[in-house]
Amino acid sequence: MDTFLLDNALRTFLAEDLEHGDITTEAIFTPQDRSQACFMARHSMVVVGMESVAARVFSLLDPQIICTGAMTDGSRVEAGAELLSFSGATRTLLRGERVALNLVQRLCGIATLTAAFVEAVQGLAVKIVDTRKTTPGLRMLEKYAVRAGGGHNHRYSLSDGVLIKDNHIAACGSITEAVQRVRLQVPHTINVEVETDTLAQVQECLACKVGVIMLDNMDLATMRQAVELIDGRALVEASGGVNLATVRGIAETGVDIISVGALTHSAKACDIGMDWRS
Repeated sequence: MDTFLLDNALRTFLAEDLEHGDITTEAIFTPQDRSQACFMARHSMVVVGMESVAARVFSLLDPQIICTGAMTDGSRVEAGAELLSFSGATRTLLRGERVALNLVQRLCGIATLTAAFVEAVQGLAVKIVDTRKTTPGLRMLEKYAVRAGGGHNHRYSLSDGVLIKDNHIAACGSITEAVQRVRLQVPHTINVEVETDTLAQVQECLACKVGVIMLDNMDLATMRQAVELIDGRALVEASGGVNLATVRGIAETGVDIISVGALTHSAKACDIGMDWRS
C-alpha cells in the first residue's frame, strides 16, 4: 500500500472518531499516564494489517508509541494468539483503539474469507480475484487484505482497465460496436475484457479478438462449452453468484480467473480484542 495515501485515509478516520477530543479519556487520565496493551485473536483467522495499519494508527496519534511483535500479514493464527503489542501514553492508546480495531477486524475478515476460497480451489490452475464491490473509502485496504489472504486483485478502479459490461452493450447496441469504439480511444497497451452470458456472445468476442472473456452467471455445462469454444484464445473469467459451495465446480470447468464480490462485500469481521496489561 502507498503509505502517503494510507496515512491520509487513517487521519480522516481518526478525525471522524475524535472530532473535538476524547472527553472520557481526558477526564480520567493525564498526559503523563503510561500503559501497555496488546491485540489478541479471539478465534482462528488470517492476520493482516497489524504493522501496516494498526501500528500506523497509533503512531499518527503519537510518534512515541512503541509497537512490537506485529504478526506478519498473511499469517494463520489460532484463538489466543497475540497479534500486536504497544506501549506509551494511556490517552493515545485509548484514543486509537477503536479505529485500529475496526480496520484490522475488517481486513482480517477479508483475508480469512479469501484464504478459504483459495483453499477450495487448491491444485487447480485458477486465480481467485476480488471486484470493485468494496466499502467506499476502504478499497486500498480491502484489496490489500485480499492479497494477504492469497487472492489477487481485479482492476482497482474504472480508470485502469477496460471491462465492457452488459449495460455498455445494451446502450451501445452490440459487443462488436462497443469493442470498436473502445479501440479507437484507449492505448494498445490496455487489454479489453467483455462480459458475456451466452455462447453467441462468446463467439462474437472471439471474432473481435478481445483479451479477456467474462462468463457471467453461466451454469457449469454452458461454462465448459464456452471454455472449449475459447480454446486458449483469450483469458476466461467466471463471475456471478460464486460461493464456497460452488467455487470448486466452477474452477474445474477450466476457467483462468474467478472473480468473487463476496470477498469484500460479505466478509464477516474477525473478533480481535485489545487486552490491557497495565
